[in-house]
Amino acid sequence: MTPNKEDYLKLMYELGAYRNKIPNKSIVAGLNVSPASVSEMISKLEKDQLVIHTPYQGVQLTEKGMTYASSLIRKHRLWEVFLVEHLNYSWEEVHVEAEILEHATSDILSNRLEAFLNHPEFCPHGGIIPSLDTFVEEPNQLTLSTMKEHEQVVIKRVLDESDLLEYLAEIGLQINDTVTIKKIGAYEGPITLTNQHGQTIMISYKAASNVFIELT
Repeated sequence: MTPNKEDYLKLMYELGAYRNKIPNKSIVAGLNVSPASVSEMISKLEKDQLVIHTPYQGVQLTEKGMTYASSLIRKHRLWEVFLVEHLNYSWEEVHVEAEILEHATSDILSNRLEAFLNHPEFCPHGGIIPSLDTFVEEPNQLTLSTMKEHEQVVIKRVLDESDLLEYLAEIGLQINDTVTIKKIGAYEGPITLTNQHGQTIMISYKAASNVFIELT
């Protein structure tokens, strides 16, 4: 399978396509590609029996697709933990490196890497690391963009996408931060937050749509 196909499967997994149908526009935003490219790739993945596409409703992973995506996610997230804990990478730097390493990682190597890391549960971006040959649903699927003013939430997971990670690092939003929504801009405008240290953070609606939270 091509790395491009694998990237689509991983993103669908992260967006919850094992549970619900997700719209094409979510994939467009997550991979920063054109709608035509997404439609073309979904057709290819459907022929491979990795996804099921329902017109005007969205796309969902098949059991075969879930198994394949889970294996990729496992290898990717294990390498991210290794790079952060042992090579002092920052959380926004690891994605590109892990993307390269995952494609060359066998199940034997991933098992040894997991043991070396003492069986970590989460990657640096808050995602669960599946065990070999198992499928795990992410518990936190609510996004920051769906919250209302004055609600308080904990940042639990962010989409593993390079531009998003760099953006979040720039504005100072981190995993396990507790934030209060102070103001929501009209027409999908910026969202103003206050964190547990009293600092004000402004995040774009698009970025907030890829930040997963837990209500306090």
